[in-house]
Amino acid sequence: MLMRPLDREILRLSIPTIISNITVPLLGICDTAISGHLGSDLFLSAIAVASVMLNVVFWIFGFLRGGTTGLTANALGAGDNAEISKVFYRSLLIAFSAGFLLIVFQWPIFRLLWIIMGSGPEIEGYVADYFTLRIWGAPALLAIIAISGWFVGMQTTFYPMVIAIATNIINIGLSYILAFPLGYGFQGVALGTLIANWVGLLVAILCIWWFRRGKPLRCSLRQLFHGNWWRYFSVNFNLFLRSFFIICVTMGVTAAGARLGNLTLAVNVIIMQFFQFFSFFMDGFAYSGEAMVGFRFGERDFEKVRECVRRLLQWTLAMTLTFSFLYFTGTGWVSSLLTDSDAVIAGVTDMTLWVALIPVVSSWSFIYDGFYIGVTDTFRMMLSTLIGGVAFFAILSYQYFSAATFGNGLIWTAFLSYLTLRGAYLAFMWPKIISRPYSR
Repeated sequence: MLMRPLDREILRLSIPTIISNITVPLLGICDTAISGHLGSDLFLSAIAVASVMLNVVFWIFGFLRGGTTGLTANALGAGDNAEISKVFYRSLLIAFSAGFLLIVFQWPIFRLLWIIMGSGPEIEGYVADYFTLRIWGAPALLAIIAISGWFVGMQTTFYPMVIAIATNIINIGLSYILAFPLGYGFQGVALGTLIANWVGLLVAILCIWWFRRGKPLRCSLRQLFHGNWWRYFSVNFNLFLRSFFIICVTMGVTAAGARLGNLTLAVNVIIMQFFQFFSFFMDGFAYSGEAMVGFRFGERDFEKVRECVRRLLQWTLAMTLTFSFLYFTGTGWVSSLLTDSDAVIAGVTDMTLWVALIPVVSSWSFIYDGFYIGVTDTFRMMLSTLIGGVAFFAILSYQYFSAATFGNGLIWTAFLSYLTLRGAYLAFMWPKIISRPYSR
């Protein structure tokens, strides 16, 4: 694969995102290690449950990143500096508003998620403490998500990487200091993350100042509230629904595995790590697609859009073949790095075919999501996820409405079908989308 200018641009945008993604599990490992040395297994369980609950809440607001990226890239391509500023401040307005609403309604949200999680009463108090402390960082965390999306739209992923790494390092250091030397214990872990979120926002603001070389983003209140809000809300509302459908499917995999017993549940946790690891890399190329396609779409240069898409699809094919081969040949070995349980390793190894197919069937859903965010056609993204989700639950339900027992293979057949339909629908619709020189 020859290194052309387009390839260099793809890697310039992709590599920092991949590095940022890899730092995410490091934070989780450190939080687990700190809580694991606090003297009670209940702390480990509480942080695990509370983290899942918070991830669900914040994942729903992922539209703040994707929607901001697409709209910013379009404005940059069109040379509309006023729109660039407007998108930035609108994103922050929604981020802070949503964050403060989460704080206000934290207890109803906690009770609902607690009922869904169905965990034991012995950890409820610890989970509540962790959740209600962390939620005070919601405005800052959502603002960071919006700012990171704006940076990607401005054709740079370097600053989001700096923000992510700085926030995670501060988080790890503060959590340790507060938990042990300062004696806050379990609450110190949550307090460290809370403070890190707000310090991370300060880092993000400094990154904006440096990126703009001190030139402020100007937008009056009249400009902020005047104009086409419908497009902004429609783009983000579709992404909101898409996130909700993805969460439903992800939780469906967990719930279906739990019905088949703790062993199957543990096996599926490991298999999902294979999916997550592949997503770390594919997200890098998807973000590149968002930025590059969005910019060229804003320029209304559709031939450059097609060229960019073709090259990104070639990179996607290379990544797919590489990961599929590694997964097929190394499923057992990788599983042994993640668990010492022979039964779990054997269970994952039995699922080698499904594991190896994960990159094959999911790659299109990742990369085409990036293309569609670039052209801000989030309705079809949402629709593809709905179609895939319906298929997932339809396949999964067959086991419960029939006398036959298909086991874990059916769960992953349903999940892979969901990913396949998502990518296939978007790929099928793409030529029609990009052939229309429509204006937005």
